[in-house]
Amino acid sequence: MSKRKKQEIVKRKNGLTMELIRKDFKKNYFAYLLILPVLAWYIIFCYGPMWGITIAFKNYKPLLGFDASKWVGLKYFEDFFKGPYFFRTVKNTLMLNVWGLAFGFTSPIILALLLNEIRGKFFKKTVQTITYMPHFISLVVIAGMIHIFTQSGGIITQMVDFITGTEHSSLLGYSNMFRPIYTFSGIWQNVGWDSIIYLSAMSSIDPGLYEAAEIDGAGRLKKMWHITLPQIQPTIIILFIFAVGGLMGSSHEKIILLYNSLTYDTADVIASYVYRRGLQEASYSFATAVGLVSAVINFLLLWATNKIAKKYSEVSIW
Repeated sequence: MSKRKKQEIVKRKNGLTMELIRKDFKKNYFAYLLILPVLAWYIIFCYGPMWGITIAFKNYKPLLGFDASKWVGLKYFEDFFKGPYFFRTVKNTLMLNVWGLAFGFTSPIILALLLNEIRGKFFKKTVQTITYMPHFISLVVIAGMIHIFTQSGGIITQMVDFITGTEHSSLLGYSNMFRPIYTFSGIWQNVGWDSIIYLSAMSSIDPGLYEAAEIDGAGRLKKMWHITLPQIQPTIIILFIFAVGGLMGSSHEKIILLYNSLTYDTADVIASYVYRRGLQEASYSFATAVGLVSAVINFLLLWATNKIAKKYSEVSIW
């Protein structure tokens, strides 16, 4: 086939494609119009501000602006890597999120499995309502409740004193207490809400699979292990990929509301460090550089986890 004929075929295909797009737009123009606000939001609030990343490579002065500020290259990245808080913030960020993966990620799955086995509708709905409710409480209120429960004489402090046989003042003043308090308060707040997606996945499982298992003599635990879990495995993998992709990110608002100088050893994470340096100390360039490092590591973790999941389970985001 000559080169000219190939070009004509390509042009004809492009023309047909454009015609199909034109017809589809005329037919579904209202649906396309609904997409415009979402696109505008992403462009204005997500992609537009990306230009500000350049200040990580400049000695940014607000009065001079982006363009006039002096270019310093990788200076602030080197300052962070060589600084005294690099190891502490990275370690604390990873540890808090590993705790979240170990306990916070698995808890909604366990709750969903248990709720799926409940036959009494009233009891099931009551449990769901009780576990959903903390999700709708303001984070500031949650932090205030944690402060009250963990202060000297608070209900959680009294329980810890009873178990350990020792006396404590405010538990938030002990660095070794911060990770358990942060992790398990997060589970209490979100376990019911996070279980919804797993319950939705379970509702689509063919009941015939359970009936066949019952005929074969399988009990509840065996049906749960051999039917329910394998059927919701794709959902678990997708959510796990997202969870690992956020290992370097933490709920810094909650951390800032709970931590203090006594617990920096275990509570100070990258996000809270960026907050202090960027907003409290006005080191905008340094804070941007640290935030950019965190974002790049998160992307690499997401990419690597997605690739591993695709290789061994054929389930992936892309």
